[in-house]
Amino acid sequence: MTKFKPTRRFCLTLMALAASFSPLLAETSRKPIRIAAFGDSLSAGYGLPQRAAFYSVLERKLKAEGLDVVVENAAVSGDTATAGKDRLDWSIQDGTDLVIVELGANDALRGINPKITEAALEAILLRLKERNMRAVLAGMLAPPNNGADYARAFNGMYQRLAEKHGVPLYPFFLDGVAGNPKLNLPDGIHPTAEGIEEIVRRIAPLIAAEVKKLPGR
Repeated sequence: MTKFKPTRRFCLTLMALAASFSPLLAETSRKPIRIAAFGDSLSAGYGLPQRAAFYSVLERKLKAEGLDVVVENAAVSGDTATAGKDRLDWSIQDGTDLVIVELGANDALRGINPKITEAALEAILLRLKERNMRAVLAGMLAPPNNGADYARAFNGMYQRLAEKHGVPLYPFFLDGVAGNPKLNLPDGIHPTAEGIEEIVRRIAPLIAAEVKKLPGR
């Protein structure tokens, strides 16, 4: 039997074929970006069907823009920032790439000392960094009946935390929705399905930009 001896040209051809297939193999093996909406009832979709909740609408929006993502619900209605901190490790699964931190609304409604809220939010950001997960911080505004001093301390903490920890800030989660009766449920606090659509329309460009910054994307 004649022993096959590959020529240099044959070897170069095989190398070229392997190189041409490697991007296709990488593409097919790439996993979707996992995003967690980590917050309270505003993220969980209080009073709405699952399809109309923030995390569901955001996932559809990002997919429509050509991004391969899965947006998971890691929100619990009624949570304060401290409650979120206490459940962080079991709520955010390993392998999550990006976390939208939306907490603080219940703190303001209950008049919790802003120093307590800020400390809890900072602990969340530090823990996410330890777990190698990128974060986007979604801010909130205190209701005016809490007084000017409270509002100054509360409203300013999101910017302070974002600058201190180098995370992108979406200044006010309810931007364009708060105070609009047409975009809120009868309680005047939680967005309607149309309100969620408006929130997603405004925040999606920031989330999409962060997804594109992730390694290998």
